[in-house]
Amino acid sequence: MSKDYYQILGVSRSATQDDIKKAFRKLAHEYHPDKHGGNEAKFKEINEAYQVLSNPDKRKQYDQFGTAFETAGAPGGFNWSDFTSQGSWGGFRTENIDFEDLGDMFGGLGDIFGFGGGRKRRGGSRRGADLQIETTIDFEEAVFGTIKTLRLEKDIICKVCKGSGAESGSKITTCSTCGGSGQVVQVQRTFLGNIQSITICPNCAGSGKKAEKICKHCNGRGIERGVRNIEFKIPAGINSGQQIRLAGEGEPGEKEGSSGDLLILIKVRPHKFFQREGFDLYTEKEISLPLAILGGKVIIKTLDGEVNLKIPAGTQSGTVFKITGRGVPHLRSTKRGDILVTIKVKIPTKLSRKEKELLKEMGVEEGEKIENGGLFL
Repeated sequence: MSKDYYQILGVSRSATQDDIKKAFRKLAHEYHPDKHGGNEAKFKEINEAYQVLSNPDKRKQYDQFGTAFETAGAPGGFNWSDFTSQGSWGGFRTENIDFEDLGDMFGGLGDIFGFGGGRKRRGGSRRGADLQIETTIDFEEAVFGTIKTLRLEKDIICKVCKGSGAESGSKITTCSTCGGSGQVVQVQRTFLGNIQSITICPNCAGSGKKAEKICKHCNGRGIERGVRNIEFKIPAGINSGQQIRLAGEGEPGEKEGSSGDLLILIKVRPHKFFQREGFDLYTEKEISLPLAILGGKVIIKTLDGEVNLKIPAGTQSGTVFKITGRGVPHLRSTKRGDILVTIKVKIPTKLSRKEKELLKEMGVEEGEKIENGGLFL
C-alpha cells in the first residue's frame, strides 16, 4: 500500500527542512513507545518518512516517482539497505536527526531500533507519571498566600522493600536472560529483510537484576498504594486557573526511577464584595444624596481593614475612585494592585424636611414642573 510521507508527518509538499524537522520532533515525542500511549509501529513510520523527506536527494526522488519510490522501482529510488544493512537496524541513517538536542525526551532512540549512538536506560528505570489534582481556596488565601496540606491517596514506594521489589535479605543476581542489560534483541524476518529491534527483558522487566525472593508486600513491584500528607505553599497573588508544581510528589518511578511531579490546579472562591481583574480589585459603594452633593468621607472595607475615602462635593453616581496599593500582590514581588471603588448615589424615595430645605436653598422647588410633565429634583 502506498505511503504519503508528507501526510504522515503532517506537512505540506512545500514544507521547508525546518518545518519537516519540527514536525518529526513533535510526532516522535508523541508516539515514542516508552511514553504512555505510545505507538511503536507509528513511531517507526514517522522515522521512515523523516529519513526520506529530510534528505534532499531522497525527497527529490520521492516527489518525482511517487509510490514507485517505495519499491525502489525508479532509478536512484529509495534504498531499503539504508535501514536493513546486514539484516539489522545498524545501518539506520541518523545523520539528519539531532539526538543530542532531543535528549532524554525519547529515553534513547537506540532502545527501539538498535542503531549506534542510542543511550540505554539505567537498569530499565522509568520516571513516574505526573499527577494533577484540583483544590479550591478562599479569595483572601489567594490574595495573601497560605500554607495548605493535602491528603492524597496514590502509589508510593513500598515501605518494606524500599522500592527494590526484593524480600528483605534476598539475594539479587544478574538476570540470566539479558545479562544485566535489561534488554533483549528480537529479529523479525520481513520481505524487506531481517529487522532487529530491542525490547525490555521479559524476565527482569528491564531492571537487569533478578531477586531470589520477591517482596510479598508489593509482589515485587516496589510500589504500593498508600496515603501521603503533602504540605505546600500557595504564593500570594495566585489566581484561579493557575498551577503549582511540586517536584517528585507524583507517581513513583519504576525500578528506582525518579518520581513524577504533582500539578495542583488552583480554583478561587468568589468574594462577597470584590471582583478581581489582574492584580486590581473592583467594588461598589452606595452613598446618600446629601453626601454626594456636599461631600465628606465614607468608610471602605478592604482586605487589609477599613480606610476612609474622601468624597468631593458634587460627586456623580458612577464616579470611580482609586485606593492605591490595597489590591492583589504581584507574584514574587512586593508590588500590589489597587482597589477601584465605583460610587452609586442613592436617590431617596422620601425627603426629610432638612433635605427639602437644602434643595430649596439650591434653587429647586418641590414639584417644579418641566415641559415633559416630569419632576425636577
